[in-house]
Amino acid sequence: MTRKADFNAEQWETVVEGPVLAGMRVVSAHKGGTIRESLAIAKVYAHAREGQGESELLDELVSAPPAVDSQRVREAGGDVAGAARERLGEALGLLAEHATPEEVEQYKRFVVQVADAAARAHKEGGFIGIGGKEISPEEQAALDEIQGILDGIQGA
Repeated sequence: MTRKADFNAEQWETVVEGPVLAGMRVVSAHKGGTIRESLAIAKVYAHAREGQGESELLDELVSAPPAVDSQRVREAGGDVAGAARERLGEALGLLAEHATPEEVEQYKRFVVQVADAAARAHKEGGFIGIGGKEISPEEQAALDEIQGILDGIQGA
């Protein structure tokens, strides 16, 4: 089993930021609902903490509140999408080196859960919540981009 101790501090920070940046990527894809979307991300983490024991790696990942190095996002010119692509790619590379294939798949599923929760947290369009779409086209594009990164598709 892979643990936090298998990574140095910088590597662990990269692994921890991946899911949060995936959620932020979806939140930034379409305006509106950012509070609900942020709460939905927090709920995914809380739910994952309740399900302790499935994976020691995920248990340690979700044991602390999700955080992102805002300096890294600023260095990317405020481009959350670029920062998410970069960090997710780096995190997957680190996990491929340190974790089992099963743990890598669990991490990928968690990233998708975080991003999907952000996308579904707020209906887009419509009038006072009536007739809106659960996921906007921009959010779906962000979800597709994240899935492409997780699947190893270059240029995602």
